[in-house]
Amino acid sequence: MTAPQRRTLLRGGAALIAAPWLLVGTDRSRADDGIPRFALGIASGHPRADGVVLWTRLTGAGLPERTTVQWEIARDEGFREIAARGEETADAAWAHSVHAEPAGLAPDRWYWYRFRALGQQSGVGRTRTAPASGRDAGTLNFAIASCQRWDHGHYAAWRHMANEELDLVMFLGDYIYEHPTGKQSVRPLETGRGLVRTLAQYRARYATHKSDPALQAIHARVPWLMVWDDHEVGNDYANLQGEHLEFDFPAQRAAAYQAYWEHMPFPKSARPRGPDMRIVDRLDWGTLARIHLLDDRQYRDVQVCPKPNRGGSNTLALKDCPALLDPKRTLLGAEQERWLAQGWDRARPWNLVAQQTLMARLSWTDPAADGGSGGGTYWTDGWDGYAPARNRLLETVARRKVGGVVVLGGDVHANVVAELKPNFDDPAAPAVATEYCGTSISSQGMAPSRLAGALPFNPHIRYARSDQRGYMRFALDAKRLQAQLRVVDNALDPASGVTTAARFVTEAARPGAIAD
Repeated sequence: MTAPQRRTLLRGGAALIAAPWLLVGTDRSRADDGIPRFALGIASGHPRADGVVLWTRLTGAGLPERTTVQWEIARDEGFREIAARGEETADAAWAHSVHAEPAGLAPDRWYWYRFRALGQQSGVGRTRTAPASGRDAGTLNFAIASCQRWDHGHYAAWRHMANEELDLVMFLGDYIYEHPTGKQSVRPLETGRGLVRTLAQYRARYATHKSDPALQAIHARVPWLMVWDDHEVGNDYANLQGEHLEFDFPAQRAAAYQAYWEHMPFPKSARPRGPDMRIVDRLDWGTLARIHLLDDRQYRDVQVCPKPNRGGSNTLALKDCPALLDPKRTLLGAEQERWLAQGWDRARPWNLVAQQTLMARLSWTDPAADGGSGGGTYWTDGWDGYAPARNRLLETVARRKVGGVVVLGGDVHANVVAELKPNFDDPAAPAVATEYCGTSISSQGMAPSRLAGALPFNPHIRYARSDQRGYMRFALDAKRLQAQLRVVDNALDPASGVTTAARFVTEAARPGAIAD
């Protein structure tokens, strides 16, 4: 690429990103009125062997109720070889969002894409297709990330991820937060003191997050796979119940799901209907890996033993809440449990489970303190609040001898590496799966001393740090997974550096994480 070409690609907000080349979805030209129409960038997602979803949302005052948006995708960054092009209608009812779905693409290759509308052209994005299901994929390079609370920090982690050579980003929840600006805000939000609850408020919150040039850069650099967690709607929500019982939660969830779809590269088939939207999905990466995308919010049973007059979570001793052991309760819902159990792949060496939170047991007190196993103190919102459902999942993995099961999560604002087993009360029991739970991009974590104090009660946890912000980067081949815990020096500094805090290796034929 020539120097003039590079300067063109890095014009505008993208110049803040230090990638050697970067195709960022920031508009490169403006109409005479000076209003940028692609101010929230561009993105791609849900790659298949023959297609991908391309996303943008038109911005600025004076948009028509409906307008035509042209898109094209090319085999080269100069757009000399057009692979597909088409038109979409951006409708005010769906926030002028665009979800284009080019088909007939070649498997396992990179493409470049862009949009045009109202006399303006977007920046250029790069995306790729998955390898064909019967072809040897060789390798898969990907990163996981979650929890990017705007007012808690800057997005230096995204800036560094944009320099990584990745095939995929898996975002595992809490893309936005519904909270107002906090007292210790690093950068203010767009709303006042109340919680986000309406469609207009959710749209505005997404627009705030998507204005960040580092986030725009990584969206335009590589396709994403996405699941949500709670804060895309409301803290600790479960099914159709929110934390604040006085709210009309079904209406709030419908607004939140609509705004989520409007701002993410999901296909048209995923467009929500009222308070319902399916994000559960599965992707095969050639003969190398099957990726299972789960939803642990929409179908779960509500949390047991809540605080008085509240929904949501609690932390309490098992002896004070025996309902934690009710085998009928489920985090995924019965239908999704069956879907996952039927979809484990024994032919491919890897089964990657992209889900929202920590699966490993984390007891805050000694489970054997009362003279026997089976005690402990647990947080009810995560898998510990649904332990029999977790046991069912892991027992199925063990019984069917499913290989290479790696559970990927977020939510807890800490880096956690753990061994997963159906019976955590037996320290000698063999692991049946491995867990890599990544820390937050910017959201603050719990006190390190609190987490460190719990580790002696949880010997299956190999690594846990709540004072780290960043992401996890993985290199996968048929025999092993290599993990790097990438940690920014200071999440309060947009120019922060990054280091690798730890490295682990997991072998496809042997569950567990070995420090590298």
